[in-house]
Amino acid sequence: MSKNLMHNLMSGLLSGLALCTSVTVHAATTRACRLPDFPQEVQCGQIQRPLNPAQPQGKQIDIHYVVVPSQDRNKLPDAVFLLAGGPGQSAIKVASWGTSLLSRLNRRRDLVFVDQRGTGRSAPLECPALEKADEVLSPEQKTRLTDECLQQLQKLTYGELQYFSTSIAVQDLEAVRQQQGYGRINLVGASYGTRAGLEYLRQYPQSVRRIVLDGVVPPSMRLAISDAQKALDALFKDCVKEPACNASYPDLANRWKKLLASQPQKVSMLHPRLGTPLKFEMTHDGLIGLVHGTLYNPTGLSTLPYALTQAEQGNYAPLVTMSGATNLPGPGGVSYGMHFSVWCGEAFAQSPTLPANDEFEKLMVQMYTQTCKKWPRADIPAGFFEVPASASPALLLSGGVDPVTPTRYGEQVAKALGPQARHVQIENAGHGLLAQGCVRDVVHRFLNAKQDDEAVKIDASCVRQIPRALAWQAPVPAKKTGTPDKVADVPASDKNKEVKP
Repeated sequence: MSKNLMHNLMSGLLSGLALCTSVTVHAATTRACRLPDFPQEVQCGQIQRPLNPAQPQGKQIDIHYVVVPSQDRNKLPDAVFLLAGGPGQSAIKVASWGTSLLSRLNRRRDLVFVDQRGTGRSAPLECPALEKADEVLSPEQKTRLTDECLQQLQKLTYGELQYFSTSIAVQDLEAVRQQQGYGRINLVGASYGTRAGLEYLRQYPQSVRRIVLDGVVPPSMRLAISDAQKALDALFKDCVKEPACNASYPDLANRWKKLLASQPQKVSMLHPRLGTPLKFEMTHDGLIGLVHGTLYNPTGLSTLPYALTQAEQGNYAPLVTMSGATNLPGPGGVSYGMHFSVWCGEAFAQSPTLPANDEFEKLMVQMYTQTCKKWPRADIPAGFFEVPASASPALLLSGGVDPVTPTRYGEQVAKALGPQARHVQIENAGHGLLAQGCVRDVVHRFLNAKQDDEAVKIDASCVRQIPRALAWQAPVPAKKTGTPDKVADVPASDKNKEVKP
């Protein structure tokens, strides 16, 4: 083992001990492997970690990870770790997406994807009945299925769900860093991954070179519901200002209120994915949930006026389709057992109740409060809710029409991180900016800059050119060749006859 590698491992270990965490260095166990959607071979690894950090010799779980190695002869030592969202996403399952976004960085740096405990291959906490989404579930159905899933998860050998918190998970991440022999690393967190990144930065500041936070979830945030109503209200106001939208979908705000008040309704439609008959009762809360699912990105926002006006006419298919309620679990799917383990511990840690100011918040608070009454909760350290000043440069990304992680969260965290933090806001973007326009180039320049002061001062002006998506308009059927615009002067005696061109 080289002196440099030994130094990195020992310094990381000593720092971990100083923070009273139980990180044990293991021999590297990576091996060549293949992943779906990857043309090249990658390296798969795993490390055993105590389920309960207070009992390092007790019950163990395997934490799995994938390394996409740099092939450059002049490889740089500061690997990039991508932290998935959710909470509940598998980093390994989104590795193909992450590699495509960070491909320029991968030329000279390893990319590392660690399945956080409770997700993917790392002691997964899955609720298949909630995740398969073959039908539109009512809030009552979701609660029943969640209770059933809790009972099933607690029967697992690792079913002590109070040990699946963000604070414990980042200790696993540090163990992977040490096992791989990396020095200071770069973190790229998306959505909930930003909270994991901030907690890693808090516990292991000496291990972070730079950090990117896309859609900032501060540790003080209670639930991911904060600005859904504001995003919807902004959509209605923008529709009034946009002539084409206002002409096609006039008085949208009041029509939405009437649609909401008209529930419940019996709905019959074709399943968007299977093409089979689908019948369910649309309720007030069910409608709120479907609309919430469309607000996350500009594409969903642009189609929402059409979907709402169609629902007003009894056609709920566009809304169900755009909400993703009947989609198959994809790479970005959520392990709901891990999702609830995180939120039930962290959202309720400072208070037994959650505030609810509008329809969206009332629905979500009711659902999480009901679930978390029974769900085991982690012991969250007091320091978790603080964001200390950072000596490492941080790039924060916020979307102006993000219903979940609004720009004020980015501003709040950037202020706490201090002068090394740079907050970039994109007025016309929603939730998740890494795939928007020139953002990946900005991230590349930030992480690739040789000096810290150069990283903080990168030019991000290109993001101002990203336009807001216009309201989607249903296409007008093309006229058949030779068909007149109208049929005029049809004799009264011929009005019931077929008129041919």
